[in-house]
Amino acid sequence: MLSFEIFKNYKEMNQKFSSQIIVNFLFLHLDEFGDSKEAIKKSLDYAFSDEKGKGGFLLVASHENQICGILIMNSTGMQEYIPENLIVYIAVDSKLRGQGIGKKIIEKAQQECQGNIALHVEYENPAKKLYERLGFKTKYAEMRWERKEE
Repeated sequence: MLSFEIFKNYKEMNQKFSSQIIVNFLFLHLDEFGDSKEAIKKSLDYAFSDEKGKGGFLLVASHENQICGILIMNSTGMQEYIPENLIVYIAVDSKLRGQGIGKKIIEKAQQECQGNIALHVEYENPAKKLYERLGFKTKYAEMRWERKEE
């Protein structure tokens, strides 16, 4: 049986998990679609921030005290023109993929948050099909301009 825990601050989370465990899990299981450990930690800091316009939560899915998947949701502090919530990271243990765990994690996150949710997914990410089945739609093509270091 899969169980879910929602954490909204470091105090709650540290009673069960260290930030290093959370960051390392995501870094390992995001595979080629992941970011640096520092970036993952920043998203966790943002989710746990008390600063106005920030916040969110950490969702941990586990089975028999083993982490199966993790999601970090950041609040955007906006509404109407940008969704109020952003799934920054979601990962399922690579040995457990294809069992519906990712779907259950997203459904739990949808129940937990208020307002709309956005996420960024690369076109070649196999999870894109799951997100579409769960009702996510491609509304915009994201374009980025990156400053070149001189």
